[in-house]
Amino acid sequence: MGITKTDFFTSKQNQLANLAKALANPARIAIVEYLLKVDSCICGDIVTELPLAQPTISQHLKELKNAGIIQGTIEGKSICYCLNADAIQILQTFFSKIITKVDKNKCC
Repeated sequence: MGITKTDFFTSKQNQLANLAKALANPARIAIVEYLLKVDSCICGDIVTELPLAQPTISQHLKELKNAGIIQGTIEGKSICYCLNADAIQILQTFFSKIITKVDKNKCC
């Protein structure tokens, strides 16, 4: 089997790209913002909050969970979702480096 393009990059670069890809959708951003507001929730809470069908929200939750941005625990017949602090820390570190560099570099 041949080499894939991701093999040319570090695991950290690939991890950041996966996190960014998962966030590259306005519905997923809205889900993350909702989770920031409520700390944790049941999938049905998100359905009442966003103007999307339940299957669509479930698919977005699946993408966020696969990327590691959110995690869920089963409570009865429902899943309670919350943000994964480790993934958020990785994003914060990356964007903090960018902000620090931009603040120091006054070009253009």
